[in-house]
Amino acid sequence: MQDSTEDVVRLRVRGLRRARGWTLDDLAGRSFLSASTLSRIETGHQRIALEQLVAIASALGTSLDQLVEPPGDDDVVIRPEPETMHGATVWILSRERDRRGVTIAKMRLVNTDAPEPRVHPGYEWFTVLDGVVRLRLGTRTILVRPGQAAEFSTMTPHAISAHDSPAEILTIFDHDGESAHLPGRTRARDGQ
Repeated sequence: MQDSTEDVVRLRVRGLRRARGWTLDDLAGRSFLSASTLSRIETGHQRIALEQLVAIASALGTSLDQLVEPPGDDDVVIRPEPETMHGATVWILSRERDRRGVTIAKMRLVNTDAPEPRVHPGYEWFTVLDGVVRLRLGTRTILVRPGQAAEFSTMTPHAISAHDSPAEILTIFDHDGESAHLPGRTRARDGQ
């Protein structure tokens, strides 16, 4: 095991032990290792042997894979790639198959000509980061300015565009909103 990975493993063992409210003696009793061995492992004064890791993982109720998973940020940091569609550039900010059932995206709207209003089940929400957004909602036209947000039923015919100059929004779509507004992405996902 590389030293940096071993350091992370030590921190994970100590963190899991403390999260359970266990002392070194508690973990020792469950892992059949001595408290002094566990102390030396946690403090870095002893290298961790595979058989010790297996016993510690079992005692802590976790898997060996979870204890030794190399540190990295790919499970946390999302690196969105811009996609251009329908007069907008879209950066998807949520992971595929988001557990909340929503898609979060940043959109740069450059088209000041509003698309045809659409209707679909669900709700949409967006906040304006920059510029002014024209929201056509039924027979109304609403200007939404930076720092303001809009939330509406998508069963009302609606269309979003930049007002006079490009605008940026942060938006949340449910699955139906994603299907209506990001059709290429949804078809690709459904084909997986």
